[in-house]
Amino acid sequence: MIAILFAPGFEEVEAIAPVDILRRAGLEVRIVGVGEEEIPGSHGITVRADLPVEAVDPDACEALVLPGGKVGTENLEASPAVQRLIDIFAARGKLIAAICAAPSILAHKGLLRGRTATSYPSFQHALVEGGAQLTQEPVVLDGPFLTAKGMGVATQFGLKLAALLTDPQTADGIRDSIQWQD
Repeated sequence: MIAILFAPGFEEVEAIAPVDILRRAGLEVRIVGVGEEEIPGSHGITVRADLPVEAVDPDACEALVLPGGKVGTENLEASPAVQRLIDIFAARGKLIAAICAAPSILAHKGLLRGRTATSYPSFQHALVEGGAQLTQEPVVLDGPFLTAKGMGVATQFGLKLAALLTDPQTADGIRDSIQWQD
């Protein structure tokens, strides 16, 4: 299972694009609600969670995905249940993917120290302060951490997740079917 965490104020495209792409890849994806069952996005789109964050079994998960959005990221970071999941995934070396503002959560925890990472420009200072090597690449993988810049690269982020969680051929097939062009 892949757990994609939706907290109030999440950036809709950054959350929904990976859900869509990973489901196209045939993966079991769950929309995980943080704090609410019906989660309002940053632009007025509300999404219903499949399960609450407290019900996520880390042993049953392959990856954890943290969408951005300023308020969504603040709500993710403020959640003890989210912090617990990040700690467990990091300790086990499981894939944690974060986009836009959300990589700052990983940086604040010291998880990006010495790693190459990216984020939305106004959150890059948090990565640098957390010891990350900042890159301007739109999507970057370093160890078990996949980071991305923001909404404009959400499809690219989702395709990279699909390649990592299945295989590059599956991601390429999805890329072709959705007419994605780099």
